[in-house]
Amino acid sequence: MGMMQEFRDFAVKGNVIDLAVGVIIGAAFGKIVDSMVKDLIMPVIGAIFGNIDFSNMFITLGKVPADFKGAMTYADLTKAGVPLFAYGNFITILINFIILAFVIFQMVKIFNRAKGNLNMEAAAAPAAPNPSEEYLKEIRDALVKK
Repeated sequence: MGMMQEFRDFAVKGNVIDLAVGVIIGAAFGKIVDSMVKDLIMPVIGAIFGNIDFSNMFITLGKVPADFKGAMTYADLTKAGVPLFAYGNFITILINFIILAFVIFQMVKIFNRAKGNLNMEAAAAPAAPNPSEEYLKEIRDALVKK
């Protein structure tokens, strides 16, 4: 029963629960950033560079099957099992990562600033005297009176 108790203590610690919440929120936030990059940023970048569709920027590394009837797009060729060097998809994911990393950096920066302000407020409040210090003061005062 000791191992089950240890596991329960571990699982209900605040840090583990905070981590789980962070992972869930991070996954949802990642989808938002992915959509922002795919649906908002990449079309603008593509338009600036002459209506380039980054998702269809690839080099075929193998032969397309003779019976292939789909369009020559990344999605259709991937479904057909054709090996592709998909550098356009990589560019999209790289931009996605840079934006996500920047946003997380800003969030941590804001959190640390807020945390620093909280620590400064705690430092401003006078610390309560230690009980042993109180006893030593009483002994000192008693000795001074004699």
